[in-house]
Amino acid sequence: MVNRLRALSRIPSYSRELGLDLRRPNDRFKWFLASLLFAKRISANVALRTYRMFEAEGLVTPEAILAAGWDRLVEVLDAAGYVRYDFSTASTLLETMGKIKELGGLERIHQEATDPQDLERRLQELRGVGPVACNIFLRELRGIWSKARPQPSRVAVELGRSLGLSGQEIERFESALVRIHLEFCKRQGCVSCPVGNNCRNFRSQRSRTRG
Repeated sequence: MVNRLRALSRIPSYSRELGLDLRRPNDRFKWFLASLLFAKRISANVALRTYRMFEAEGLVTPEAILAAGWDRLVEVLDAAGYVRYDFSTASTLLETMGKIKELGGLERIHQEATDPQDLERRLQELRGVGPVACNIFLRELRGIWSKARPQPSRVAVELGRSLGLSGQEIERFESALVRIHLEFCKRQGCVSCPVGNNCRNFRSQRSRTRG
């Protein structure tokens, strides 16, 4: 068990890969923006590249995104390869940023929420923030925002159970588990997976192959 936990702890979250320190409010907003990009049915690499382009263009505050306008946002999304959802995402971002400013910012939304469920409800009232985006955003804020306590995603629970993890361990390593699912499980990359030898699914598959 120690080995698999150590391996999981070495897998960087996407927010860490983006160089964000989620203890800082400005970086929490940046992670919110990235979460909206990750939530679409698009590859993680494209979402990462798109966020980095937004950052390079200085489009990482509600004010900057609103000032950029729809045409400029579409240009940035297209340049990063986010072409499948460029028009709809540009529209969503403009509406969502306007609403966030109207509500006083993300930090105010958290402060005014009465409990974790109310926080998720308030976030999901924002356009473009469905259950997937909400989970992506909040799971990395556990231990930072007091009301950030989302239920672990289905893929994290399934993979965590196949590794023999407890419920608390699944919550602790949810970001790593989701990343393993996206980068190894979906691609059938069990052999190169950092926790492959500890995975019940991989061991069963290997036994069937040998048999």
